[in-house]
Amino acid sequence: MQWIRFQSSTGEVCHGLLEGETIRETAPLQGDWDLESIRETGRTFELATVKLLAPCQPSKVVCIGLNYRSHAEEVGLEMPKVPIIFLKPSTAVIGPLEKIIHPPQSRRVDYEAELAVVIGRRAHRVKAPQALDYVFGYTCGNDVTARDKQPARGQWTYAKGFDTFCPLGPVINTAIKDPEKLSIKGVLNGKTVQSGHTADHIFSVAELIEFISGCMTLLPGDVILTGTPAGIGPMQPGDTFSVTIDGIGTLTNTITSSN
Repeated sequence: MQWIRFQSSTGEVCHGLLEGETIRETAPLQGDWDLESIRETGRTFELATVKLLAPCQPSKVVCIGLNYRSHAEEVGLEMPKVPIIFLKPSTAVIGPLEKIIHPPQSRRVDYEAELAVVIGRRAHRVKAPQALDYVFGYTCGNDVTARDKQPARGQWTYAKGFDTFCPLGPVINTAIKDPEKLSIKGVLNGKTVQSGHTADHIFSVAELIEFISGCMTLLPGDVILTGTPAGIGPMQPGDTFSVTIDGIGTLTNTITSSN
């Protein structure tokens, strides 16, 4: 199923299941997020009449650095022995077609196309063999980075935590069984600049959930950004960047100067 969050023509924020061009509205999810808890309201909307929003509102976004072999080779760094994690604040999250703001503090803002994992159940000290049972679904993400503010050694949150630096969407696909079998593509102004496959992950999604949940409790709606393949590069105001992943669709955002 493709689960979305959207704003109706009257300004109402709603949730729903997307089938073709039709949305079947559902009640907001409470407690654990799973297919059995989805309840339809009976209302329907046409996709063309609504605005898609980020498909979830995470309490935190946990990001993974250097999790593709191709990217580690690209930047000339040794492959990590354990996952490298950092956080993005909830204020960084935006949805499809919303604008990424190029902050005045940075001279170089990069795109990073990524698979985003949406947690469905409270996860605390989960082991890898059971980890995917805690996943609600998957969406597209862009780990936008102020590259000139990212130290080679040290914390990365400042460089990656600016407002609008975490586009998510357009849908959460709840039917993906194996997140290690997905192609991922990044397109800048119509040109493919990233082309990878999640089979290139250094740490699988299940291993990431085990590692992260051993440190912090993951809550329903929280997001894990799983790393980016080779091909990272800068975006300028006026550019458009898209992330496309098998079975999920395409997340597109434009870049604008800060006011």
